[in-house]
Amino acid sequence: MKIPLYLLILLPLLAPGITLCSPVQNPQSVVQEVNEKINASRRNLALLSCATGNPIDDCWRCDPNWEKNRQHLADCAIGFGKHAIGGRDGKIYVVTDSGDNAVNPKPGTLRYGVIQNEPLWIIFSRDMVIKLKQELMMNSFKTIDGRGASVHIAGGGCITAQYVTNIILHGLNIHDCKQKGNAYVRDSPDHHGWRTPSDGDGVSIFGGSHVWVDHCSLSNCRDGLIDAIHGSTAITISNNYLTHHDKVMLLGHSDTYTRDKNMQVTIAFNHFGEGLVQRMPRCRHGYFHVVNNDYTHWEMYAIGGSADPTINSQGNRFLAPNDRFNKEVRIIIQQN
Repeated sequence: MKIPLYLLILLPLLAPGITLCSPVQNPQSVVQEVNEKINASRRNLALLSCATGNPIDDCWRCDPNWEKNRQHLADCAIGFGKHAIGGRDGKIYVVTDSGDNAVNPKPGTLRYGVIQNEPLWIIFSRDMVIKLKQELMMNSFKTIDGRGASVHIAGGGCITAQYVTNIILHGLNIHDCKQKGNAYVRDSPDHHGWRTPSDGDGVSIFGGSHVWVDHCSLSNCRDGLIDAIHGSTAITISNNYLTHHDKVMLLGHSDTYTRDKNMQVTIAFNHFGEGLVQRMPRCRHGYFHVVNNDYTHWEMYAIGGSADPTINSQGNRFLAPNDRFNKEVRIIIQQN
């Protein structure tokens, strides 16, 4: 979706709740910390029966009573999004109703929870399929925690974190997302506004910061599965299962949008699987630590970038398709 230049200039001034996030001055220090946590978890394999070698999972899964302390999950992120606390300091909100109303959501629905102004840790009373009428506009300091239930956000609008901070998405099945818009959508208890057509991403991060997407299954959306653009930063994308999609993950809006030079993202322990084509991820301008991911399928390319990104690819497994052009590392230099 093309956005007029004047809106790009005005949005940060007009949008409430925008939180500026300075980049880490020494991103290699974050990389080193991630490596140290991975190594520590691997050492625990010989000591703890519950250990997996994955520092995120070992942080909470070794606690048999994790359901009584769900908010502890917020202390388990690694990488650039490790400070995303979501709704850790708020109350538990239970989704009991799979229905949706984009402007006047009912208490008990997912939309009613995510638009509230206070921090909330959102869980689900049962398995459910939620078909959103429009984009789900997140408010800051929210966690959507699907643990303990099979939760599908599918067949309608999906999740947008626009100019918000401290978002955690965990344990959700996000698929078959559609383009929505040309409609009024509520984004807080006291505001709703007109939304132009969305891209139809599974998770859209637009000017967001301190965002962690973990243990979600994503497939078959209209545009991207997870896209982060327009100055988004401090993001970790981890332990997700991504399949059946063309343009998987875009990190950086365009080659000319230089504000994304402050983008810093960790992509760790994800499985890029069957039916994927490209952008795992596609990076621009910023710093991207792509570590310990499993790549088993791609048709065009796995990791790519332009506009001088730093891509630190480390410890990934690539099982390339049986095509010599998919078994290459290529650098294309464009000259004016």
